[in-house]
Amino acid sequence: MRIGRKVRLLTGVVLALALAAGCGGARVETGTSPAPPSTDDTVKIAVNPWVGYEASAAVITYLLEKKLGYTVEKKELAEQVSWEGFEKGDIDIIVENWGHEDLKKTFIQEKKVAVEAGSTGNKGVIGWYVPQWMADEYPGITDYRNLNKYAALFKTSESGDKGQLLFGDPSYVSNEDALIKNLKLNLKVVVAGSEAALIESATQAQRQRKPLLFYFWKPHWLFNRIDLARVGLPPHTDGCDADPKKVACDYAELDLDKIVSRRFADTGGKAYELVKNFSWTNEAQNAVADDITNNGMSAQDAARKWVEANESVWSAWMPH
Repeated sequence: MRIGRKVRLLTGVVLALALAAGCGGARVETGTSPAPPSTDDTVKIAVNPWVGYEASAAVITYLLEKKLGYTVEKKELAEQVSWEGFEKGDIDIIVENWGHEDLKKTFIQEKKVAVEAGSTGNKGVIGWYVPQWMADEYPGITDYRNLNKYAALFKTSESGDKGQLLFGDPSYVSNEDALIKNLKLNLKVVVAGSEAALIESATQAQRQRKPLLFYFWKPHWLFNRIDLARVGLPPHTDGCDADPKKVACDYAELDLDKIVSRRFADTGGKAYELVKNFSWTNEAQNAVADDITNNGMSAQDAARKWVEANESVWSAWMPH
């Protein structure tokens, strides 16, 4: 999820919730049966492994099913595999793309099996973080040039004699190894395994005042619950991450966008119009994601709650 390549994560908890939400997609009946779409009435949505993505997919799914009468098939896939689904005919929609200029070149420009479908409205930023209490207690720790000074604080059994930089799902693409090498940092990437593991580690670090340096991103509901401080890496400039082996700059802020199959763009009818028009804020996504993760709601129930409270927003997305 970044320019050219990117990362993002989904929790084991979120995975279970997504399954519980009935993502397989029998048509949902409302008070009056909506008119069937004039084209194929099954829409296939990729669900990539992080809860913000799931929140967006849940709202789109709810509107497709409840308001337009489509059947939705959700498929939990890693990012790369989702793009391959355009060519195979397995996927119609990637709801939240974090840059991936390399994949755009392959599947949009060269193979011509996918097209861009506009911004999600969300602004995405990846970065390195420490708990705010560490920024208060250790002068300069949020400047990457001081990380070696404090590296011993982050040592774990997994990182050996280096400081640990905790990462998430191993399927995420990242620049962490290159950053550590090129910035000459005495750190080692340790893979936590999931978004859930990162959240648990951050929560524990806050509660127990346990040192932690970790990879994370916005938008995310966690920032509403824990005070985190971002580590300043060398500022991002155009092209500074073009060569994965030479990256020595921070992540860029991304205008997250939607990608759809060319077939869906051509024949998706009202479903495609809804997806193309979908655009909301980081705050809206965080609210739905928080309900899924922390408030005991299924993805469908969290989407319903948001839809019922925000008709003035989503009504503008509906096809006319």
